Order: sequence, then C-alpha cells, then structure tokens
Amino acid sequence: MRGKRVASLALLVAGLAVLAVEPAAAQSTADSTTEKLIWDLNNQLLYIALPITLLVEGILFYTVWKFRKNESPLPTKENRRLEITWTVATAIILLFVGVASYLTLSSAFVTAATPDAGNDVVEDNEEILDVQVTAQKYYWSYEYPEQNVSAADTLVLPANQPVRLNITSRDWLHAFHVPGLGLKQDAFPGQSNYIFTNVTSTGEYQLYCAEYCGVGHSQMLGSVDVRTQEDFQTWVEANDPEPAAPAMNATAANGTATNATAG
Repeated sequence: MRGKRVASLALLVAGLAVLAVEPAAAQSTADSTTEKLIWDLNNQLLYIALPITLLVEGILFYTVWKFRKNESPLPTKENRRLEITWTVATAIILLFVGVASYLTLSSAFVTAATPDAGNDVVEDNEEILDVQVTAQKYYWSYEYPEQNVSAADTLVLPANQPVRLNITSRDWLHAFHVPGLGLKQDAFPGQSNYIFTNVTSTGEYQLYCAEYCGVGHSQMLGSVDVRTQEDFQTWVEANDPEPAAPAMNATAANGTATNATAG
C-alpha cells in the first residue's frame, strides 16, 4: 500500500514538472517553418523523457533511503506482472519516439534531398524562390536565377514565401548553418544539397560555416536578411543588372509618331 502511494506521488511530481515546462516551451518562438518543426519534436521528446527521469530517480532515492540500514537484504522476488508492464510501457514509448521523429525528419522543411523538394507541400498560389548558395574560401555567394540577381555575404530572402536553397561548393567541404532559422546543410564541391524552408519573421540572422575549412574558417561568416515581400522586390529591382526600360507615355509616343511622319 505504501509503495502505491509513493508511485502515485512520483507520477504527481512528474505531471507538475511537465506543467512547469509547458509555459517555457510555449514562450519559445520559431522564426521559420523548419525551426518550428524541430522545436516541436524536441518538446515532445522532453515531455516523454522528463516524467520517466523523475519517476526512476524518485524510486531510486526512495529505495536507497528505505533500505539504508538493512544489512541483510533479501534477494529480489520475481514479479512477472511488473516485468510485463515495464516491457509494454517501454515499447509504447519507443514507438511514440520513432513515429514523432519520422514525421519530423521526413518533412521537406527538415530534410530536402531532391531539386523537387517542397513542391508537394506548397499551395497552388505559392511560388517557390530558388537561390543558388555557393561556398568558397572564405565567403558565401548567392545567385537568384529567376530574378537575374547575384549577391555576396548577405543572403536576402522574403518572409512568408517558400524558399529552396541549392547548397554547393567551389573548392572543398563547407557547411551552411543558420541557427536562428534551424537551417544546416553540407556544401560539397560538384554536388547539390537542398534546403527547403519558409521564414515567418523578418530580421537579420547570423550565418556560419559549420565545417572546418582552413585557416580562414572562423572568418567565413555571413548573414541572412529576411525582408517583407515589398522590400525584397525593391531590393531585387535595385540590384538587377538589366532593369526593364521605362514604358513611354501616350503623349511622348504620339509626338514621336508625328515627327516620324513629318520627316
């Protein structure tokens, strides 16, 4: 009877601990779809691990305290019901961890392995922005093929739009890493590795090379500048090497036609 009370108390403490963790987890804000998926998985695993840890440690401390003066301990008796219970409980926990991890890691926002990654998760009215990210000793360069724009050091992205980054290298191994957005991908020479994400908050985020690449590795820094759709379009137009010719107004067009006729 006393053992049941101790077990109930341990479960109660575990439940209170989970409730205490919940507000802290709710306060964490994700700035990208990728980061949100990763943090959601971390929180789910935490909710499983914390009660188990508290329960096991509680039983351990209770056992040590209860039998601290027992100089002639009796051998443990077989309890088949208890063994079946913890075996089934362990199987359920591992199944939950496996399913939750698979659902997160199989998402295109976390693991993008092909050039078509993300096409199946975007809505019909959404347009994916493709950016070629190239690493080289010791800086980053970016190309926007559809916008005909290139940049270096600072990667400019629009907020609330799906983005597909093609990560590669010109010389040797590097790694594209933006911790604030939950993004990380290796850059291999002659190989394309893809990142698919959707940044939901504007602002500037630190970019690192996360793979040692030589004496200038620590200086291989950059930034990701996330802007509103309007500001991003303004940046594209300002950096377009071949801006569109301004359209002639009707008065100027008529004047040109008259002069041509008179000539």
